Amino acid sequence: MSEENTKKDLDNIKELGVSNIPRPDERIQILPIIGQVEGHMMLPPQTKATKYEHVIPQLISIETNERVEGVLIILNTVGGDVEAGLAIAEMIRSLSKPTVSLVIGGGHSIGVPLATSADYSFISPSATMIIHPIRMNGLIIGVPQTFEYFNKMQDRIIEFITRTSNIDKETLKKLMLQSDELLNDMGTILIGNQAVEYGLIDDVGGISEALRKLDSLIDTTTKSKP
Repeated sequence: MSEENTKKDLDNIKELGVSNIPRPDERIQILPIIGQVEGHMMLPPQTKATKYEHVIPQLISIETNERVEGVLIILNTVGGDVEAGLAIAEMIRSLSKPTVSLVIGGGHSIGVPLATSADYSFISPSATMIIHPIRMNGLIIGVPQTFEYFNKMQDRIIEFITRTSNIDKETLKKLMLQSDELLNDMGTILIGNQAVEYGLIDDVGGISEALRKLDSLIDTTTKSKP
């Protein structure tokens, strides 16, 4: 490898957490979504964040690179920008290559549709997922218009989750609006197998199970090609 390519790889690792250049033997790409999903507003430098302007080019690179056969999405996120998170989730869902997600630690808020966006999803036994309504910090102007915007955004998230998982709309809404689990907030905390029981996540497992499933999906896809 040339010195220039080595430097580029190191810059990518420093900036994105992963190398953005697939190697010939990298049939599986790892996409980490960690910390807070950063959208239109920059987060403080001390905040661990996943920047959507970094993830989107990575996904395009994965889709257009013939050497990449599958994607493993690793999630440990507290949520973040709703529109940015939903945009990333839609892009993951639109990939033509097999995808598997694994929630470790937590997949909260907008992390929920990010987890369900994959073809198959796993959650580690001790990982948590928090489902709650959309909320906003700061000054809100034009209350009726803002309320309508919130409703439409909430409907988009509910539609996406129910489209990409096995949970039904009524159950999801009920979990979102529960008021006896989160202090000073509405919502529900699901731990490990509870997320599977509700149909939100497909299975409980870790790295080995996720990789085995991804290999299986890749084999199936390869055999189905003419």
